[in-house]
This record gives sequence, structure tokens and C-alpha cells, in this order.
Amino acid sequence: MPLTAANSAREILTGLHQLMARRGSAQAKLDLTVDLIADAMGSEVCSIYLLRDQSLELFATHGLNKEAVHVTRLSPGQGLVGTIAAEGRILNLAEASTHPAFAYRPETGEDRFHSFAGVPIIFRERSVGVLAVQHADPRAYADIEIEALQTVAMVLSELIAGARLTDGTARRGGQREGMVRLAGLKLVSGMARGTAVFHEPRVVVEHTVADDPELERSRVISAFAKMRTQIENMTREAEFGTAGEHQEILETYKMFAYDEGWVRRINLAIDSGLTAEAAIERVQQRTRARMLEIDDPILKERMHDLEDLSNRLMRIVSGRMGTAAQTGLPSDSVLIARSLGPAELLEYDRRRLKAVVLEEGSLTAHVTIVARAMGVPVIGRVKDIGTTAAEGDSVLVDGNQGSLVVRPTRAVTSAFETRMAMGQKRRAEFAAIRSLPPVSKDGVRATLMVNAGLAEDAGALDATGADGIGLFRTEFQFLVSAALPGRDAQYRLYRQVLEAAGDRPVVFRTLDIGGDKALPYLADATDEAENPAMGWRALRLSLDRSTLMKAQARALIEAAEGRVLRVMFPMISEPWEYEEARALFEAQVEWVRARRPGPARIEFGAMLEVPSLAEMLDQLLPRINFLSIGTNDLTQFLFAADRADPRLAERYDWLSPAILRFLRRVAREAEAAGVPVRVCGEMGGRPLEAMALMGIGINNFSITPAAIGPIKAMIRSLDVAAVRAKVEALLAKPPRDMRKTLTDWAKRHSVALG
Repeated sequence: MPLTAANSAREILTGLHQLMARRGSAQAKLDLTVDLIADAMGSEVCSIYLLRDQSLELFATHGLNKEAVHVTRLSPGQGLVGTIAAEGRILNLAEASTHPAFAYRPETGEDRFHSFAGVPIIFRERSVGVLAVQHADPRAYADIEIEALQTVAMVLSELIAGARLTDGTARRGGQREGMVRLAGLKLVSGMARGTAVFHEPRVVVEHTVADDPELERSRVISAFAKMRTQIENMTREAEFGTAGEHQEILETYKMFAYDEGWVRRINLAIDSGLTAEAAIERVQQRTRARMLEIDDPILKERMHDLEDLSNRLMRIVSGRMGTAAQTGLPSDSVLIARSLGPAELLEYDRRRLKAVVLEEGSLTAHVTIVARAMGVPVIGRVKDIGTTAAEGDSVLVDGNQGSLVVRPTRAVTSAFETRMAMGQKRRAEFAAIRSLPPVSKDGVRATLMVNAGLAEDAGALDATGADGIGLFRTEFQFLVSAALPGRDAQYRLYRQVLEAAGDRPVVFRTLDIGGDKALPYLADATDEAENPAMGWRALRLSLDRSTLMKAQARALIEAAEGRVLRVMFPMISEPWEYEEARALFEAQVEWVRARRPGPARIEFGAMLEVPSLAEMLDQLLPRINFLSIGTNDLTQFLFAADRADPRLAERYDWLSPAILRFLRRVAREAEAAGVPVRVCGEMGGRPLEAMALMGIGINNFSITPAAIGPIKAMIRSLDVAAVRAKVEALLAKPPRDMRKTLTDWAKRHSVALG
């Protein structure tokens, strides 16, 4: 008799629970299981296929020829059963033979049967087998029957895992097997080896069959109430932020959190005899199966949001809400997360954290900036890392190549360690020249400074032998704070950095926030711009929010008492913006000096990031003490190519003659005016690009601490006069491939490019 109610599913689970408690072999239990399911569903055939030795083996059957058990095998993707296992999807066919994947196996005697329904048996989010039913009469199976099959398959996975019958359950803890290579987006360079740790640890469903359904239902009701409160709080906090994609996500979360259909499906799963955790996972499996059938990318993304919310509900109901930062990291950890905020990253012990792997992430994301400052390798946009890796897996991360290996073989690990050792040897060579000046072979002294943003970054000065801090990103303090940092908090940070630097110069960049670096406590309707990098940000925001800039100015002036204060303003488009910002600072200097001693001297600088400013240098240069070129933003504006878009990453080159000619013109104008020029940005931190910059007359760089060693080694091997002559000739008549031409020249002249 066909299944018509959840009560029948509960009867199957009750029977299975009793079977699992019996003594006897796993084979005997599975033989009884197929009889039980066939009887409860009124099915003529019920079969279980398990993944063994990379193929699906008929392990137990009711209705097919018994002689086919342990004989019939299908490869993943082969036949209906193989398709279900390979794709993790459900098949429900009134006439099985019409499906393009149908494969007839004569030894089974299944030619008498027409209808077919099969569901994957999932263990740790991986198909380890298939549960299938068949009838002689052509008919589609009802949704309640498919639901029952999925519920039973979930409980079967517990039996199969306990007996370690399949490829995917043979290892302790259900970890996946086999080495897997994955590729992603290079965010922060570096190499690391460690153990996989999930930022939000996965909840493993250990008990599927409930003893008290009403108790399980009350747990789910309580978990939904708590989750809804969390979402409401998140939404209220977002009201202080900017409109945009994050608000849409929160609204979607809110919609799902209050979706009575979702609640009803979980309750039905509990009615069938599942625990609260198993019921949530059961519905989540159904969601994943439906996602495979969706072609609409927007709708598919919404289904991903529902999966995120399901994970949150699972953590609440199981009482496991803490992140890995709160529970503590093991030594040498590789952190895995879908996404991560800068404040969350800073919660981790950087002595134990070796690398970060994200399913999302971008070059300009706040967490990327902070990770780079921390010296932690990061790879982003690694598809399916959450399901490919398991907690405790060994992981090799190559941030230089944007790739990683999960569960590496001994040979792969050995080769990786050899490459790491070479890198360590290279770093040792850089350490050996730490105290030596960056002077070229022909006596040209360069200036190498570091970029920083956190108080502890000042330690990089001694570690690298850098000349000072050429760019202190004051916005870091704002990005990692839940509320607007007050003047006192800013003062303490700036004072701490200046004291740590000693006699070495520190250049403070005023706030570069807004646009894609929006803060939740600084809202403005204009933040809805389609091109945030060119929107209401940096100096534009600070001049509009003059109270904010006055507070920062006062904190900097007071912190630099008796010292030289160096301040530069970002994102200047025209000289009047610089004049307005400087006037605001000078007014605060007068206010402070009327009450207490101020800085011994103040130097004001401007950042050249907007190309229009280059046309007004004759007006600007007489008013500034130094000029910093922000090559990251400048390049994307010159080429109209968003540097955060990986599709455009290779569309322009820092060694393009257009870039080098532009920078040469700026350098020459500044030199004529007697104004020092410094390059701040990734371009100056790459040996070949830095060599080209020296070829156009720029010898002052502010770069990441990790780049100091390679750039110093390059400079000490370089004849500056020779490279200037070469670059001048190339810019007069540009070659087809400037990068290759300069690389070949550097090799011929034994320039150390790392």
C-alpha cells in the first residue's frame, strides 16, 4: 500500500531503530531494512547501493535477483543509480527506460519494472550510496513517498557509517578521503601548512531517531525564536549602515527566518521520528537537492542564503554558537570560512593561525587588508571548500599561486615543504641584509618605508630595517571597531605608533573610508553609488563630515606633541580640496597650541590617486611638503578597470608604457619643484616594477613589510644609471611586451628579482 502519511515514515524509522539496536552483521541488517521499507511503502522493489572502491555496488535488495547482490556495479554517473550518486539529486520516473542515463543490467531481473525513484544516501554532505524503489506499473511517486525515502536514507547513513561500509566512511570521524587540489583568487601571498579549522564549526548529527518528538519540537521552536531575535538585531544594526547588497541579504534572511513553510517541513520531519538536528539536516538536504535543479543564479543564491540560515539554526539548536576563535585554535591552523570580517580575523591568535581560505573574498575586502598587515596568506573564492575539506584535514596553502591541496599525499607534502624551505632560505638572506642600507651598485640611496594600520605593525620597522612608516592607514582602527572610535582612543593609538617608531618618520593618512569601505555607524543615502571606489569616500567624506575630521586632526596633533607630525590627505581631485583640508588642520593646531605644546613641526602631503590632480600639480606642489602616489587606485582609474574584479585583473599591467610615462611626468614635475615623491602601493612592492620605477627617477617606496627584503636585495644588485638609460629608451619606443623586455634585461644584468 503506498505511503500516505508521516506516521508510516515513523513506522519505518521505529523499525530501523530496532534493527540497528540488534546484534548481527551490517549485511543482515541491510537485508532486513529493504524488506521493511518495501513492505511499508507497498513497493515491489527496494534496493540499497553503496559506494565501495569507487563504484556503486548493489548491497541489498528486495525484489531484484538476489544473485546480483555484490555483483552488479555502476560507476558514479553511470545509469540512474550512478547519476543520483554523482549529482546528489533525486530521480522520480514513471518510466525509467526513457531517461537518457538509463542502463539495463540483465542479472538484476529489473526488466519487469517501469517506475523508479531513488535518493542519495548522504554522509557528511557527500553521497555514499543510493536508496531506490521500483514498481511494475508506470507511475510517479508522491512527494510524501520521496520525503520518506530521504528520511530513511538519512538514518541509513548512520548505520552505514557505523559499520564503515563505504569509501566515504572508512576514516575515523567520517572525514573525506583522497587528495584534492583547489584553485582560487590570490589575496595575500605566502605559503603555509596546517590543519583545517572551520570559523563556524560544523555540527555533526550524531543521533537521528528521536525518543521524545515533543521535546525535539520544543527545541526547534526555541531555536527559531532565538534565531529570529538575532536576525532582527542584525537588521536594526544595518539601519545605521548603507543601503545595498548587505541589506538585501538581511531582508532575505528575515524572510526565510519567518517562513512558516520551512518551519512546517522541519516539524513534519520530527513527526516522522527524527531528532531536531536530524530534522533540520533532513530539510537542508532537500534544499540542496533542489538547488541542483535551479538554473536561475539569483534564485540559487537565495537558496545559498537559506543554507546559511539552516547552519545558524543548527548551531543554535545544538548549543554550539561559538566560533573557532572563541573555542581556541590548535597549533598551525588553516581557517576556513565562507566570508570573514576584519574584527573576526583579529580575534584569532596569529601565532597559531597560518592561513585563511574563503569561499568569497576580494582584493579590496577589509579582511584582506588586515590579513596582509598580519602577514597571513589568504586565498579567496575557493568554490566548495566548505564541503571538500573536513575539520582536521591537512591543508597546504600556496597564496603565491592562489591554490591549495586538501589531504595531500606524502610526496606532495614533501615537495611543498621543499618549496617552503626555499622561501625560508630566501627570507633568511633578506634578514642578513636587514641592517644594510638600500644603496644601489652605483651609490643611489633609496628610501624603503612600510605600510601599516595597526599599533603592533610598528614592530615591522625593527624586523625589516625599514626607514619608517610611509603610510599609516588610520581607517583600520575604524574598520575593526563596532562603534565610532572617540578622540581619546585615536590619540592613544597615534601616540603608541609614534613612540614605537622613535626617530623614524611616520606618515599618517587621514581616513580613507566610505564607498566600498563603508562603516555601519556612518550612514548616508549617497552610498548607493554603482562605483563606490569613485564615490563618497576618503577626503570627500571627511570634508563633508568636518566634525569627524576635526576629531582626528586634534588627536594627531596632540599625539605628536614635541615631534614632527606628517599628515597626508587621500583621494584629492583638485587643489581646493587639499587647501580646505589643510585649513581645517591648521585651525586645530592653533586651538591646541593655545592650550598646550603642539608638534615641533607639521608636514602636509597629498596623495595622487585621481588622474585629474596630475593636471594641477603646478598649483598644488608649492603648497605641499611631499607627494605620495597611490598606484592601486590610480591605475584602476587610468584604465577604467575595477581592481576588485578578477575578470579585469589581467587587463592592465603596471609596466604598461602608459603608466610609466604618466608616473615619469609626475616625478619630473615634483623634482623640478623640489618636492619628494613616494610610491605607496603594491606596484612599489614588486621587484621588477620597483626597478622600472627607479628607471623613471622614483627611489622612495612605502610597501608591505614582507616586500622590504626583496626590494632591498633588488636595489643592492642594480645599477640605477643603466636602468634609467634602458627605461628611457623603451619609453621612447615601447616594445610589444614591456614586462618581458625588462625581465630579460634584469637577468642579463644579474638584478635580483627574487
